Amino acid sequence: MLYLSENLKKYRLMKDLTQEDVAEYLGITPQSVSRWERGECYPDITFLPALANIFETSVDLLIGMDSIRAEETIRNIHKTASDYQRSGDYSFAEKAYRDALLIYPNKAGFILGLAGVLALQGKSEEAIALAERGLPLSDNEKQKATIRAMLCFLYLKCGEAQKAKYLASELPHTRESREVIQLLILQGPNNDEIDKSIKNILLGDSCEP
Repeated sequence: MLYLSENLKKYRLMKDLTQEDVAEYLGITPQSVSRWERGECYPDITFLPALANIFETSVDLLIGMDSIRAEETIRNIHKTASDYQRSGDYSFAEKAYRDALLIYPNKAGFILGLAGVLALQGKSEEAIALAERGLPLSDNEKQKATIRAMLCFLYLKCGEAQKAKYLASELPHTRESREVIQLLILQGPNNDEIDKSIKNILLGDSCEP
């Protein structure tokens, strides 16, 4: 019942009902409905069909099965793309992410995942555009740190050394730390060395797409 509390309130407001209206229909106190919506406790399972009837929805939607299934689908897509990527099947990983973005066009994880796969294939300009688009949408700090580190080398590869240096100076103290990457950038790596660094960042043990 992970999503039940927020869904009870959402569907109640959609139907323009008060907590008192719901309570009266169920023969309980408004305080009980209030506690359900705050997540302090859950309604008895026998109330779920009645609540679904009040809100003209299904029990599955009321308890958030649609959200749970969507999250499971998203995890499976990431795993599939990650498995392809780690086995070197970059074109299949790219297809997995592109297909996913047809369904979830603004999902930051898929945008940044695709950026990483494109970077591994040397498609630097599109990878940069996707990384710049996805970073502001993401709240996954680990993924953002990895993509920013990758982006430093993509900028360098595309002749944007100043952008690379500035972004490197903003990196956190993690595996993709600013000290390490700033030093590499200052050494003026060639394209082969840049590609090696990108691959190391994206396919290291602590990196997830």
